[in-house]
Amino acid sequence: MACRVSELVLKCRDPEVLARFWSEVLDFVELDREEGVYIEIGPREGFGGPQPTIFLIRDDEPKNGRARLHIDVNPTDRDQDAELERLLAAGAELVDIGQPADASWHVLADPEGNEFCLLKRRLDPL
Repeated sequence: MACRVSELVLKCRDPEVLARFWSEVLDFVELDREEGVYIEIGPREGFGGPQPTIFLIRDDEPKNGRARLHIDVNPTDRDQDAELERLLAAGAELVDIGQPADASWHVLADPEGNEFCLLKRRLDPL
């Protein structure tokens, strides 16, 4: 038997802002919260399904450098260009971390500067 990812934990200055952003990006809902400490977001079905939940934990320390772990997302109901426009409208920013100019993916940052990639291939929604 193997493990699977059930939760991702992201330290951030403002869990409210990132909960709204990532809920919009992933079509997640708020599952739990402890006011001023954390917000957990995840699929509408809740914890334990095929997708991990995300814990956004309040941390007032500044982000130092690039993250060693980042999230990759794939469009499910539109092409990469349309999804890029949606993510930018939701508050993401394009960032350059040294990726090739002809990369098939886009590197973006969430409202607190956490990098993530928008991949080209389209996945079926769960």
